[in-house]
Amino acid sequence: MKHGSTGWRHLVKSTGYSIKGLRIAFRHETAFRQELALCVMLVPLAWWIGDGPVEWILLLGSCLLVLIVELLNSAIESVVDRIGTEHHELSGRAKDIGSAAVMLALLLAGLTWALLIGQKLLA
Repeated sequence: MKHGSTGWRHLVKSTGYSIKGLRIAFRHETAFRQELALCVMLVPLAWWIGDGPVEWILLLGSCLLVLIVELLNSAIESVVDRIGTEHHELSGRAKDIGSAAVMLALLLAGLTWALLIGQKLLA
């Protein structure tokens, strides 16, 4: 469905919706707040651990990936909860798959940080 706004107007509106989504996630999603706090603490470390732009983007990108996947997981959970509170196999499956995606993003981030910290310490 078209909303009628294009160009800059569309960009401004879309940016507003995105900021609103971040605020809502921060306000209502404990896991998002925890992961965001961890990322904020890790950002300064990335500059010390990383040796150049490629390693910095790997460290920072792995943190951002966790946040992105957590936002998507939260969106899935919200939609499933909106549909109904009764137990349904497909609802549980959707939530579990979203949770698995977050777990894989966290594993990737942990592995990225561990390998680059190990490389830094062994150098």
